[in-house]
Amino acid sequence: MELDPRTTALIVVHAQGDVVGPDGAFADFFYNQVVERDVIAKIAGLADQIRDAGGTVVFTRVAWKPDLSDLEVNSPILGIVQQSGCLQEGAPLAEIVEPLTPKDGDVVVTHQRVGGFQNSTLEDTLRSKGITTTVFAGVATNFSVEGTARNASDLGYRVVVVDDACSAATPESHAASIESLGLLAEIVTISDVTTALSSAASHA
Repeated sequence: MELDPRTTALIVVHAQGDVVGPDGAFADFFYNQVVERDVIAKIAGLADQIRDAGGTVVFTRVAWKPDLSDLEVNSPILGIVQQSGCLQEGAPLAEIVEPLTPKDGDVVVTHQRVGGFQNSTLEDTLRSKGITTTVFAGVATNFSVEGTARNASDLGYRVVVVDDACSAATPESHAASIESLGLLAEIVTISDVTTALSSAASHA
């Protein structure tokens, strides 16, 4: 695999307290696998590698107004948001978790749908930075990671999914999503990304 950091963005999906944290509204769904797969630490290391190589790090986060008046409930997972009152703008658990706190130069994109491109600034952000390769990590593999990755493919981006930097509610859900994405994206490991970035640096 080859990567040009200048045209590559790591897109970190929904690394928010309500999604990946032990006290979040979705903890019963996702927290066990986040811990078992050590996803947060792996994403942190991956993000540092991308930054150090001169690439772009983008965090997508989902959040609604404090009264949830902009929440359109058209799926069961968004019904959970309505019932629990989670992911409200300004609430601590709606923010990116502390180990992954965005750094100078990173981009944070907020949206209200499962996929990160819908009614958000994500595409404009990527286009303005000359990004052609999108590298995905985050939670949950079979919801917003896959949803956003599929949109990226439809929009013409090269799509890379970092298998060991993603997780879902169960290992089976994760594996099924990765298999489903296999014809739309390059499925790689953190080690693959490290090797590609090292090779790019040696040829710079």
